[in-house]
Amino acid sequence: MTAHCRWQAFRGESNDPNNLMFSAKTSSILFVKTKLHVFLAHNTKEDVCDFRVEGSWLERSCKIYIGESSTVIAEMHKKHTLQSILVGKDNYMVTVHPNIDYAFIVALIVILDEINHTGQQS
Repeated sequence: MTAHCRWQAFRGESNDPNNLMFSAKTSSILFVKTKLHVFLAHNTKEDVCDFRVEGSWLERSCKIYIGESSTVIAEMHKKHTLQSILVGKDNYMVTVHPNIDYAFIVALIVILDEINHTGQQS
C-alpha cells in the first residue's frame, strides 16, 4: 500500500516499476459502499480506469467491471453455510466469467478486504 490508499501489485517479490502489473486506488469509501479503480501497468495517465470494483463490505459482496462500463467480469458474495454460522468463519462464493484471470480477481478481492479491515479512507 502507498499513500492515498493506492495499492500496487508486482510480479513475484519485486517492487521494481518494470514489474508492476497493476495499481488500484480507492475512489470512494463510504460507510456502506467501497469503489476501487484499477489501472493496468501500461495505463500511466490513469485518466480512465481499466477495471472497477464496487461493493458493500457490510453485505460482503462486490462486482468487478471492465472500466466504466456496465460489463461485469466477476462477482463475490458471502456464502451462508452451517460452518459460517456456528464457527463465525466467513465463506465466499466468487463467480469469474470466462477468459478472466482468476488470480487477478482474487488479488482485487484481497485488496478490497484489506481496505475494509484496516479502515482506510481516501
